Amino acid sequence: MIRLLFVCHGNICRSPMAEFVMKHLVKEAGLKQVIHVASAATSTEEIGNPVYPPAARTLANHGISCAGHAARQLRKDDYAAYDLLIGMDEANIRNMHRMCGGDPQDKIHMLLDYTDRPGEVADPWYTGNFEATWRDVWDGCHGLLAQLHP
Repeated sequence: MIRLLFVCHGNICRSPMAEFVMKHLVKEAGLKQVIHVASAATSTEEIGNPVYPPAARTLANHGISCAGHAARQLRKDDYAAYDLLIGMDEANIRNMHRMCGGDPQDKIHMLLDYTDRPGEVADPWYTGNFEATWRDVWDGCHGLLAQLHP
């Protein structure tokens, strides 16, 4: 079983979008028994909250449900529990390193590193452009899945 954890600041926009896009892709590929997907936050600000409504609407507009999501914070033991911890931006990566006590097994990566355009996933909390975030997440998840299961 390959275990993936997507991480952003609040776990209400980018990381749950990545979680549910990847779950959708994994299901379509018939890999539900092979790949487990979850998400978490680096902050405590949104713990227990559902996906931010504009992010949920964007997923729904693309035929993906995010029902049942409740934001949770990254824990130090997540480092041992997951094979890859995928951050959305440089601030997430710095916080993930701090919270996990480093990255001795090279498990922490940026989502767009799995595309031909590495960088940060657009943050819709500030831009309001959830479609740009959708494109980043969609491309990143496709690239990651292709690397995990060629």
